[in-house]
Amino acid sequence: MITRYAPDGAVAAANHLAAAAGIRMLHHGGNAVDAAIATAAAMAVTSPHMCGLGGDLFALIAGGDREPAALNASGRAGSGADPERLRAEGAHELPFLHDIRSVTVPGCVDGLVALHERFGTLPLADLLAPAQRLAEAGCPVSPTLAAASAGLGPRERTLAFGTPEALVQGHRLVMRGVSEALQAVAARGRAGFYEGPAGEELLAVGAGEFTGDDLRARHADWVQPLQLPAFGRCLWAVPPNSQGYLALAGAWIAEQVGLPEDPEDERWAFLLVETARQAAFDRPTVLHEHADGPGLIAASRLQPRAAAVAEQASRGLADIYGDGGTTYLCAVDGERMGVSLIMSNAADFGSRLILPGHGIFLHNRGMGFSLQPGHPAEYGPGRRPPHTLTPLAVTDPAGALDTVLGTMGADAQPQVLLQLLVRMLALGQEPGEAIAAPRWVLSREPTTDFDIWRFDEPPLVRIEHNAPRAWSRGLRARGFEVIESPPGDQTFGHAQAIRVTSDGMLTGAADPRAGDGAFVGR
Repeated sequence: MITRYAPDGAVAAANHLAAAAGIRMLHHGGNAVDAAIATAAAMAVTSPHMCGLGGDLFALIAGGDREPAALNASGRAGSGADPERLRAEGAHELPFLHDIRSVTVPGCVDGLVALHERFGTLPLADLLAPAQRLAEAGCPVSPTLAAASAGLGPRERTLAFGTPEALVQGHRLVMRGVSEALQAVAARGRAGFYEGPAGEELLAVGAGEFTGDDLRARHADWVQPLQLPAFGRCLWAVPPNSQGYLALAGAWIAEQVGLPEDPEDERWAFLLVETARQAAFDRPTVLHEHADGPGLIAASRLQPRAAAVAEQASRGLADIYGDGGTTYLCAVDGERMGVSLIMSNAADFGSRLILPGHGIFLHNRGMGFSLQPGHPAEYGPGRRPPHTLTPLAVTDPAGALDTVLGTMGADAQPQVLLQLLVRMLALGQEPGEAIAAPRWVLSREPTTDFDIWRFDEPPLVRIEHNAPRAWSRGLRARGFEVIESPPGDQTFGHAQAIRVTSDGMLTGAADPRAGDGAFVGR
């Protein structure tokens, strides 16, 4: 895979039309935040199987002579959230699909508006215009959207796309309802969505789960980002309820453990697998919206985990990862301000519940809640669930932007990011080389849920079809079962990255696994 370069600005996204929308804003004098908003809005049109106005959003802004800032635009459960009713129905976890109780108030629109209010320089209507045009005039169906649409039912496809048939790659997809929602936001800001026709539909679909006050309340908060040194840089992540701390912890542990310089060494994949497991094994217990983020990455907590990484698979740990409906994008401008932004439906097409007049899928992020009475992440009114979304930013010791990166991949995001950080920061690989390189993720067969945690034995390790043979040999010799995935397996995420080179150029890449992504520079 070829690494691209640009002198004055760049955008990377999992869809080339969305990346083009963002770079257009840089050409028109906007900054990286303007570009990211335009790209995100376009992704909501081109990629409804990954994200949309009915989903959530997290973002990091770093570089450009400012302190890094973190935005948490994940929605809260509605006022009608009732864990006792679910438990009385015999449920032990939140419903996965086709149930409004897995839906929290979508935070995406609030996030886009909050980004614009604090950092945007161009009018919001201008930033949303490319996405509106794609929705109104139609955009080509991407390879991944065509494949994912086959998993929907005829009624779901009719509500969302106006046809009961599965979508066909390259055919024109018109989404006038999404265009109308974007027009409403362009005209009235967040009120155009939450207090307009889309909000009225959300109340109707919610059937008592949400109130008007729930929708009028803002669901985007500026929060203090987490930071941790590793590989001679400073890594930044969004604090809980995001699982971003796991990416920082994994990188720190990996540096302490020490890795082979050759990623084809049979110990390379094993040590990173063990590093990720040590970082994450107690995630279900400790990750919730009020968790102590700095405490989760304190050296006193991580040092024993680094010391526990040995030459055999550790027992009593398991963290299982699945794929889902998420997309990541990044943008850097001429002032070297970078935006790391991730938005998500959770599962593909989210809950499969749809705002019928707009064709907007509602996410199912509420599945991250617990139904255990008294658990700090227990489902309840006004609460935010634990989140998989993990945007990252990297700065140099002086605070200048080094890298923005992220990936889709549900719970696997910290593993994929750990592999990318090691390849780029420790091994010095170019972004294109690092992103195209084979990956591993933890798995379990059969996978019956989005997020499964077991503590009986090490999980399976799923490796890409082109992974070095030594990985499989080394993992099996040290106590793991290994599955070698066929070409085209989407389990391994779609990552994007932009870096600032030593002479101030921008370099980056979009993941070829997405089939339609692009790094676009100016």
